[in-house]
Amino acid sequence: MSSFSSIGAVISLPVSHKATIWFVRIWAQFHRLICRFVLGHKIVVDGEMPDIPVLYVFKHEGAFETIEQPGLFRHPAVFAKEQLFNIPVWGQAAHFYGLIPVDRDGGGKAMRAMLNAAKAALAKGRPLVLFAEGTRIPHGEAPPLRSGFAGIYRLLGVPVIPVAVNSGIAYPPRRWVKWPGTITYKIGETIPAGLPREEAEDRVWRAINALNPPEALLAGKASA
Repeated sequence: MSSFSSIGAVISLPVSHKATIWFVRIWAQFHRLICRFVLGHKIVVDGEMPDIPVLYVFKHEGAFETIEQPGLFRHPAVFAKEQLFNIPVWGQAAHFYGLIPVDRDGGGKAMRAMLNAAKAALAKGRPLVLFAEGTRIPHGEAPPLRSGFAGIYRLLGVPVIPVAVNSGIAYPPRRWVKWPGTITYKIGETIPAGLPREEAEDRVWRAINALNPPEALLAGKASA
């Protein structure tokens, strides 16, 4: 189904960009059905995720929440590693869809391109989605946010909505085996633009780790 949706997204682009978005959304919805009826996942959303031009910061525990994005929002602009755009077919579909490449080694030029793409997406009313930990984190761990979050937050000047997710319980990272269980999205309080870096980072970090056990927060703060 993933390959079908990627190929369909590429083929449909010359016909209609809306068709590209539709194929990607179907992919996400099919994944949700598989999770529910095959893997035995119950998915709970605690709070509201409005489809508006703000910066969403998600906890990142597995592939689950990345695949879910086109189902959670109509046309999200997700920040994704540059290397993913090199995957045959999928990378083309991602580019056409409007994901935002993140090239951590690209210097100032890459940063400007990323910010310009993010601002263009906001201007079209699209929500931005950032996994500020930079990689998939096993459930129960709470590492500091990557430094890139602070720059994006400051330069874009938009509110942040943090989202905790405990997908690693049932959908562990880098493992083929999945387990039945409840996966919860917990939406935190909206964080306004313009806060000092330390305050913004602390509030986002605490909110996206709200579903972790308390000892994980203490360990994460100690390693910060």
